[in-house]
Amino acid sequence: MIIAGEASGDHHGAKLVNAMQKKNNALFFCGIGGQALKNEGVRILVDASELAVVGITEVLSKITSILKGLSVAKKALKTMHPDLLVLIDFPDFNLNVAATAKKLKIPVLYYISPQVWAWRPGRVKKIGKVVNHMAVILPFEADFFKRHQIPVTFVGHPLLDKDHLTPINALERQAESNPTVGLLPGSRDREIARHLPVMLDAARILAERIKNIKFVISVAPAVGKQYVEAIIAKHKALINFEMIEGRVDEVFEKCRLVVAASGTVTLESAISGTPMVIIYKLSPISYWLGRVLIRVKHIGLVNLIAGKRVVPELLQGEASPSKIADTVFEMLNDVPGLERLRNELLSTRDMLGEPGASERVADIALNML
Repeated sequence: MIIAGEASGDHHGAKLVNAMQKKNNALFFCGIGGQALKNEGVRILVDASELAVVGITEVLSKITSILKGLSVAKKALKTMHPDLLVLIDFPDFNLNVAATAKKLKIPVLYYISPQVWAWRPGRVKKIGKVVNHMAVILPFEADFFKRHQIPVTFVGHPLLDKDHLTPINALERQAESNPTVGLLPGSRDREIARHLPVMLDAARILAERIKNIKFVISVAPAVGKQYVEAIIAKHKALINFEMIEGRVDEVFEKCRLVVAASGTVTLESAISGTPMVIIYKLSPISYWLGRVLIRVKHIGLVNLIAGKRVVPELLQGEASPSKIADTVFEMLNDVPGLERLRNELLSTRDMLGEPGASERVADIALNML
């Protein structure tokens, strides 16, 4: 049984299922996920789109679906009694399910760790009680769990398995007279509703300052293009733009720089060597609670891995159209600075280990069966 509650987890889970089935084609998979897991033959008990949410207050809007999903997952554990439960990120939901698995003596492999090192570190005690093995994808996570005497393996980051995420020749893009800037508002409807209007306002300011500037708007696979088009139409943004669905690497190929909502996509940007500005906005209550609970200096994965501020982060009130536009404008006008940043991003890529994360996790999973 495998549970991936979000779009990125669905993708990484599908890679893992594929790797496991190549090693043992007699395996049967069921669980919670999206289209990627379904495409690999996983019997989907609850679609992940019904559960995915970011923010503390935002959970309330989906509480009924989340409770129903928990009920379905726990019932499946009791009736099917799978030989292994694989959990991917999605911590509050997954740790609840893991507790049930523990009572049923079903081994639990947790792939892609909850960010307990960043906030609510008390959860590590629960992980120690209900999880048999952690397969972590960030280099500093292994040391964290070892300190808490939890079995752990650093498997490298699954993004490195994407052949199309390769360093792009930034010098060619910098030589072009007409810069292109990418707008990556997020992978969930609510994220896009919060971020895209602000990004469009920033793009309008930039269009007034830079002649012939172009924009590329990324549409995440789990989001309908019509949803994004409706926001753009309502906003009446008079900018030169195109939309790209699904393939974020095509956005990086076209852009000198991207404005990205904090998340996995910022790491994809770093792997491709594309400079970025990270932004993020939450509801006021979620943001306030986050400020109280979060124990790290940065929220961007790139900055967390590097252990310093490599790329700008504009959060909540700072993620305003004028501040975003000013930051992007300064970066575009500093060509040597962009090249230095590109090199620093590629150094961050080197910290993520070697390709083959899915294969390594598959070996761990098969050994646990």
